[in-house]
Amino acid sequence: MSKRDELIEKYAADIKDKFGTSADMDLLKKVTVGLGPSIYNLDASKVSGGDEKELETVKNNYLVKKLGLKDGPELMTAIKSVMDKYGSSNKNKHRAVVYYMLCKHFNKESVYK
Repeated sequence: MSKRDELIEKYAADIKDKFGTSADMDLLKKVTVGLGPSIYNLDASKVSGGDEKELETVKNNYLVKKLGLKDGPELMTAIKSVMDKYGSSNKNKHRAVVYYMLCKHFNKESVYK
C-alpha cells in the first residue's frame, strides 16, 4: 500500500471516529490528491482550529478559490462547525478531512468530478 493510500485510510478512520459517518472513499481520495505533496508535510497536512489566520486561509484558498463559493459569514461558520465536530482537544486535524467535510457540507462534490 502506498503512503498516500495509508493516509487516505487514516483520514477515513478519522471521519468515522470524529464525525460518525462513513467516508465517500472516491471523494476523499480526490480531495487528498488535490492537496498534492502537502499531505506528507507534518505542518501543512494539519489545520490549526485555534488559529484565525489559518482558518481565513482555509476559507479563501479552499472555499472561495477551489469550491467557488461566494465569501460571506456562513463560510467561517461552516469551518468552525467542522472544527468543533472534529474536537477542540484533537490537535491533529487533518487538512484532507477538514476539506472533505467542508466539501460535503456545501454539496460541492461536483468540483471533484
